[in-house]
Amino acid sequence: MTHRTATVAAILATLAGHVSAAESSLKLPTQTILGTDPAAANDRLPSASSHIDSDQISPYSLGANLSESLQRSPGILALNRQNYAQDVQISSRGFGARAQFGVRGVRLIQDGIPLTMPDGQGQPALFDLDGMQYFDVLRGPLSALYGNASGGIIQGFTEAAPLHPTLDSRSAIGSDNLWRSRLKYGGQHGDLSINANVSRLETDGYRDHSKAQRDMANLRLGWDIDDASSLTLLLNSLDQPETQDPLGLTEESLKEDRRQPGGAAVAFDTRKSVQHEQIGLNYQRRLTNDDQLTVMIYGGQRDVQQYLGFAGGGSSQGGGVIELDRKFGGGELGWQRQTELFNLPVELAAGLTYGYQGEGRKGFANNGDDKGDLKRDEFNRVDSKEAYLISTWALTNQWSLTAGFRHSRVEFESEDDFLSDGSDDSGSVDYQQTTPALGISYQWSPALTLYAAAGQGFETPTFQELAYRPSGSGLNFDLQPSESRNAEAGLKFRHGNTRLDAAVFYTRVEDEIVTGALQDNVGRSTYANAGQSNRQGLEFALEQRLAYGFNAYLAYTYLEAKFDEYIHSDGQDYSGNYLPGVPRHSLYAELEWAPSNGFSTALEAQSLSQRYATDDNQSKAPGYAVFNWRAGYRQELGSWALEPFARIDNLADKQYIGSLIVNGAGSRYYEPAPERNWLVGVGLQYRWD
Repeated sequence: MTHRTATVAAILATLAGHVSAAESSLKLPTQTILGTDPAAANDRLPSASSHIDSDQISPYSLGANLSESLQRSPGILALNRQNYAQDVQISSRGFGARAQFGVRGVRLIQDGIPLTMPDGQGQPALFDLDGMQYFDVLRGPLSALYGNASGGIIQGFTEAAPLHPTLDSRSAIGSDNLWRSRLKYGGQHGDLSINANVSRLETDGYRDHSKAQRDMANLRLGWDIDDASSLTLLLNSLDQPETQDPLGLTEESLKEDRRQPGGAAVAFDTRKSVQHEQIGLNYQRRLTNDDQLTVMIYGGQRDVQQYLGFAGGGSSQGGGVIELDRKFGGGELGWQRQTELFNLPVELAAGLTYGYQGEGRKGFANNGDDKGDLKRDEFNRVDSKEAYLISTWALTNQWSLTAGFRHSRVEFESEDDFLSDGSDDSGSVDYQQTTPALGISYQWSPALTLYAAAGQGFETPTFQELAYRPSGSGLNFDLQPSESRNAEAGLKFRHGNTRLDAAVFYTRVEDEIVTGALQDNVGRSTYANAGQSNRQGLEFALEQRLAYGFNAYLAYTYLEAKFDEYIHSDGQDYSGNYLPGVPRHSLYAELEWAPSNGFSTALEAQSLSQRYATDDNQSKAPGYAVFNWRAGYRQELGSWALEPFARIDNLADKQYIGSLIVNGAGSRYYEPAPERNWLVGVGLQYRWD
């Protein structure tokens, strides 16, 4: 651990020299729009957004997966794949549904530090759910102001340290030998605040060959330097060794035994090991009563070894064992000012950002138990440079206008060091785009706000999507970024115990990135551009506080996502087909009873309509509706607090498909969800008064 900490520190020091003062943000630009006051930050924002606070992040659940809380946000699909080798599957209004691992098309941010790499791929497992105070989820046109993302933004904010030092432990056990335990400390010591936690998760997994262990550690140190400035240090670490990957199932295998691994999983011992360390430093200073400066710099490293479900020993197949040695980092310099222009109050935000990702990639033949001969050796680099300007205008007491743009330049470069195959596959590509966005809101009454917005989106391929050509070796530099045009209108209603958010939206995408032909017919996916696609629909969320301690919540999304123009690489015309992995209807509902004696219980409902698994719409997963129950009790005993809890998921013991591997190789599309399963746990807290 010591040498890794030293390495991360060296990366940060290198970046400090490499990123000039003009290329470094404590706050990302849309945090200026979203605000940081969870009570009223988003009420006049001219875009669809959701606020998920700490009570909803882990409501008597495992507390390890973002899907546990993100399902409350309409427009967002967050699915637990029951596969810790591939992480949670997240999409927003259909963007990201094609991702076979990680998150695409949706940017992930924690405390101003990006958890999405400069090439656009994010890892939701890196969120510190044990220390999170709330999430803000942004969808629609204003997402373009974050740059290389089309679907939306998920940003988390770590909770403030408690006034009195507090030690908090929480352990839970459940079905399939599931066990998770965490230890958390927080406290304020003069001008210094501390939040720290460590956790371990172990499980045999619902399916065979899906055993996993995950260790995480997070530290947040805050220092109030003086009345005008503060400094925050964040450290994050994840260690996940030898995580088994059960792969997807074919329709025939699913009917035979839904808990079995995919056919190649045992033969090639498919598995994945990940080590990830990251450090970030935030500085914030108020220069005058009207100006504020924020500076952020971060760096880290990520090591991955993955055994895939094929040998990959051919001359141009790149290997079936992948090893990645990644160094990454970046920074941002941001400025905010409250002033007047044209005799109108206006808040301005401007800044420059830089992101770097350097990755050594090697591929070896997969002999099952061990790796064979070297089949690929290259160094891949991404440089992302961006500039943004955002203004929020108070036109009158009722009308407000948000307008801005972001210019992005993302450069991909590959240096081929595997020359024994007689081919030098080095190359580079440069993507540039300016993404404007405009939104206007009207406060019809103190309770009702109406808004409309429009903007452009930009999404480059990731290095994983560029990694393979349909034939031959080297990167697929023919793959182009997708561009979107987005429009949205909606309302926000707040009155007494009622909260309602509703929106209608339309998006048109040029050069949609889709799964293309299998590489040399060996079972490895490649990617291509479709012609055009469109997404249109509506979403709403309703929260109602009732009498006698009852609370009701409903989130619903209708989404029709189709290809307008799409000729597949095999010559078939898929124009008019639905985008795979995207349900037309999705719903989450909850009825909670929380009397004032510390006890609470709730019934949850989750439902998705039919989803197609392939671009040709010939394979699909049926729709489903499942019900879950949870209950817990918190008892204060002086400086101690005791909190036992329990939950049962899938009360009716229903068999259904939890997630899909879109266009999965070998027709292995299906990832089944567990039947009825249980979880029990207890939290214990001590506070030094």
